[in-house]
Amino acid sequence: MVSERELLASVPTQLWIGGPVDATGGATFPVENPATGKILVEVADASPEDAMRALDAAVAVQDEWAATPARQRGEILRAVYERIIERTEDFALLMTLEMGKALPESRNEVRYGAEFFRWFSEEAVRIHGRYQTAPTGTGRIMVHKQPVGPCLAITPWNFPLAMGTRKIGPALAAGCTMIVKPASATPLTMLLLAQLCREAGLPDGVLSVITSRRSGAVTAPLINDPRLRKLTFTGSTEVGKKLVESSAHGLLRTSMELGGNAPFVVFDDADVDAAVAGAMLAKLRNGGEACTAANRFHVHNSVIEEFTEKFVAAVQETRLGAGADPDTTLGPLINAEQLDTVSELVEDAVAKGAQVRTGGKAPGGPGYFYPATVLSDVPAGARILSEEVFGPVAPIIGFDTEEQGLAAANDTEYGLVAYVYTRDLDRALRIAEGLESGMVGINRGVISDPAAPFGGVKASGFGREGGTEGIEEYLSTKYIALP
Repeated sequence: MVSERELLASVPTQLWIGGPVDATGGATFPVENPATGKILVEVADASPEDAMRALDAAVAVQDEWAATPARQRGEILRAVYERIIERTEDFALLMTLEMGKALPESRNEVRYGAEFFRWFSEEAVRIHGRYQTAPTGTGRIMVHKQPVGPCLAITPWNFPLAMGTRKIGPALAAGCTMIVKPASATPLTMLLLAQLCREAGLPDGVLSVITSRRSGAVTAPLINDPRLRKLTFTGSTEVGKKLVESSAHGLLRTSMELGGNAPFVVFDDADVDAAVAGAMLAKLRNGGEACTAANRFHVHNSVIEEFTEKFVAAVQETRLGAGADPDTTLGPLINAEQLDTVSELVEDAVAKGAQVRTGGKAPGGPGYFYPATVLSDVPAGARILSEEVFGPVAPIIGFDTEEQGLAAANDTEYGLVAYVYTRDLDRALRIAEGLESGMVGINRGVISDPAAPFGGVKASGFGREGGTEGIEEYLSTKYIALP
């Protein structure tokens, strides 16, 4: 693995539009290390004009890329996958530097994120239509799938690689060109990925990366341009709603992976030790800064104290520190604003009667650190039960009956993922079907899989990423009537 200085020197810091280019006027903005608060590098700050340059490039090569044989597109994606894996340590360190997560978490993300390129390299050759005789016998029906056209992806900071690859992979496999606007907090990983894509043989213009701290101003002209045909976004529900409204004028195809408020439900017949192990994964993966993170722990009152005691003991084993420290298991939060949000939610719960079983107070000093925290006796009116905490805080509340547990789990506007622990298969299926959630984990604390459809319902959005369903988001269906 190269040194931090060597790595940062090797990563593009310009816009990537057919290769590295300066932003209009040479504008830049800083990228900060959340473990220290210090600036890592300055990167190009795109203007609306730069965004249009990226769209021009995407439009110019769209027809050529769509006409590229599916096998050839797939082989390029496979080559990118192999390059990402070869540079696992570089990607891991880069993500840790700009986002803060512990190195083992970053390595896991590299493997997970790269897998979308391998999966969709295989799906590129499995885009199917159909042919049949019309039921009336008066003709024939042919159904053909075609790429939707140039796409815009707006990605968040919490998974700097994977949130991009699970959008770029299916788009490129389907024959679409793609413009990516990464989060301003974590642009470096996506710029390095663009560089690797070129090395793997991806034609210039097929993938552009525009970095900017003015997301709305830069993406608005793209969304309003009729040449753009698809918008995919991962982020907050509030921003997602605004993007859907903006996209309505051009009737853009949209995919929205939005906020979550995941319940973690432990029934009286659950294996408590297994539930605790699953809770550690569901809560503390990525430091709790994940839309799939368990946000509320609903535990049957007959096992709540056993679960809480064992969970607290496990949580106390975490080591808070800079992500690049090999002993660290829990890195900093992304920025001061997020630290304030987590602190406020804990303070609100405690003021309303919740008990702090461990953690509960930021240590102070440089960096944006908050310890792994468990709260018990959390009252119904605490904000932390209705708001996405996006940090390493676990509020625990009890219930008595299966009906109460299910009702409590569904008592949210969100519906991304839910976790259920029970030994009863009938109950597991019954609860899974009753949960208002796009995804359900049964006796599992991690459910994300590139081969499975990822997405939610209600205020958690619509559309699916990954699985055989993921590529459909980038394809249009054409019916051809034949005699």
